[in-house]
Amino acid sequence: MLTPAGERVLSAASALFYQEGLNAVGVAAVAEAAGVTKKTLYACFGSKTELTVAYLRRRHDVWWAYLEERLAEADPPRALTVFDAYVDHPKLGSDRGCAFLNAAAELTAGHPGLDVIRRHKAAVRAKFAELLREDAPWAADPERLAEQLFLLLEGAVAHTGIDGDAHRVTLAREIAEILMRDPRRPGAS
Repeated sequence: MLTPAGERVLSAASALFYQEGLNAVGVAAVAEAAGVTKKTLYACFGSKTELTVAYLRRRHDVWWAYLEERLAEADPPRALTVFDAYVDHPKLGSDRGCAFLNAAAELTAGHPGLDVIRRHKAAVRAKFAELLREDAPWAADPERLAEQLFLLLEGAVAHTGIDGDAHRVTLAREIAEILMRDPRRPGAS
């Protein structure tokens, strides 16, 4: 449980790290944005490395809770909802693409933040597989289809950071819909 100062630091770091990048933002900028001293920042997190890990964990937790909420309300095929959740989260920006892909590009080998990123990506892929097993019983190989949807989503979201909008995620969602069509239904091919 973070103190109020720790919450302010994490909130400021989250906004700055996403908008400007991990390496471009120093602890002094985070402390200033949070209205605390660097000493307070270090007392709360110990190091920029630990702050980075906390940022990535928080981003995962907030997005994952939103995804689960959306999935609970979604009609099948719910795998399409995963695409939607990447672009329309009301609290997390998406104009710079995936925060996890962006962070992975900046972190050095062995950084503990990479483990958070790997777990997040594995969870997304596993969620696709779970949803396909439940909503697409006709899929001959739901694991393979999950991998295809995951890669389709990852590429589209990466381009959101390049293009500045989510039009490629919308296109990827359309492709995913085609890939998930039930071949037993009329008009499916």
